[in-house]
Amino acid sequence: MSTLRISLRAGERIFVNGAVMRVDRKTSIEFLNDVAFLLEGHVLQASEAKTPLRQLYFIVQMILIDPANAAVAKEMFARSRELLLGSFKTPEILAGLEDIDDMVGRNRPFDALKRLRSLIPLEDAIMGSVPDRHETAIELETPRIAAQGAR
Repeated sequence: MSTLRISLRAGERIFVNGAVMRVDRKTSIEFLNDVAFLLEGHVLQASEAKTPLRQLYFIVQMILIDPANAAVAKEMFARSRELLLGSFKTPEILAGLEDIDDMVGRNRPFDALKRLRSLIPLEDAIMGSVPDRHETAIELETPRIAAQGAR
């Protein structure tokens, strides 16, 4: 059995299988089995979902954060993805949307979010927008994982 070790700073939150946890001091957590989690630094607020790919990111993150309503979020994802496929012409974004669809279909929303973060700078370039500080953080921040393992 493989483990996944995550280090958290004091006051940092993590979303685990739909539950929100905050640690009061610097700590490390080891997950010994499959778990759906999202670090606070990767959470996008609804008010920050101002572009099509950020809106799709918000929908996919809801699959992780609210597992009880994942079926509804997956329906929203499918409708949104179809609209995006008709809106973008950039081959890299279109290929990314196919990858993301595959990941969501295989119940790998964490991987889909990671792939979406890689596409957001392309979307910004296409739209000619300059991201604010938080939007840059979700695009580029990678989780602080001490060891790879179960997910």
